[in-house]
Amino acid sequence: MDLTNRPRRLRRTDCIRRLNRETRMSVDSLIYPIFVDETLSGVRPIESLPGQNHYGLDSVYQAVEDCLSAGVKHCILFGLPARKDACGSSAWEERGVIQEAVRAIKAEFPDFTVITDVCMCEYTDHGHCGILHGHEVDNDATLAYLAKIAVSHARAGADMVAPSDMMDGHVAVLRKALDENGFQDTAIMAYSAKYASAFYGPFRAAAGSAPSFGDRKGYQMDPHNRKEALRECALDAAEGADILMVKPALSYLDVIRECADAFDLPLCAYSVSGEYAMIKAAAAAGLVDERRIMCETALSVFRAGANMLITYYAQEIANAIRMGEIG
Repeated sequence: MDLTNRPRRLRRTDCIRRLNRETRMSVDSLIYPIFVDETLSGVRPIESLPGQNHYGLDSVYQAVEDCLSAGVKHCILFGLPARKDACGSSAWEERGVIQEAVRAIKAEFPDFTVITDVCMCEYTDHGHCGILHGHEVDNDATLAYLAKIAVSHARAGADMVAPSDMMDGHVAVLRKALDENGFQDTAIMAYSAKYASAFYGPFRAAAGSAPSFGDRKGYQMDPHNRKEALRECALDAAEGADILMVKPALSYLDVIRECADAFDLPLCAYSVSGEYAMIKAAAAAGLVDERRIMCETALSVFRAGANMLITYYAQEIANAIRMGEIG
């Protein structure tokens, strides 16, 4: 057949296919979530997230060692405190679980990037992400508490703070508080487009952060909305965010693409617990090839436009990149 254009020419060998890849992945773009439990000594498997662990303050270094062994150089920390109250006061304590975890990691691995989750849901006895006024989260009253948390994390040595609460105006308040306390170089990774998703269940079980009543639809985004994500990203960018984020990842690839196209800030995506748990469950049932599914889903996030990915599979993806299975 007389064909001038034959796309298969560039698919003929593995080397040629690699030469022509439009999307390239790097271990440098992977961020691993670490759960630190103040009441724990050692390591405990997380039932809702097979293959993941809770770490005590005496063992969190093991999680970092595992990351570095795989080539992963960045983590995001989530804390499980020993004590909870209505205003989540343990979240900003000088000797709080995250503050102590940051110090422990930085003392041993000073060049390892530590990002900290800034929210109140793990620390409040009601499980909501802010200060309650009746059964509603009071946006403006919450901001001062979030600022105290962020400053305490920066003081402990965090490289970056990541407010996940979805309060209006929180990035501006955190930027002002960090700057006024001498932490001008501490970056803010904003959970800009965080949807009120059904994919968070395993995380909430792992972090003990499920709300004791109601839901978070009053402050997290409606999954029906696409343009609203652009508005949220624009607000965070204007308020001083250094990195924007879309969460979850797989059901919001269209949002990732639009935000990547619309803004010149780095864009992070968070492949959340439910996405991870579904792959694990399907693989355990013998229905899918876990490693190939892991690679393909991660690739889809970068192809959509993300510059970095928070994922429970970070170490395995790093290994797959090194082995040439993806990247």
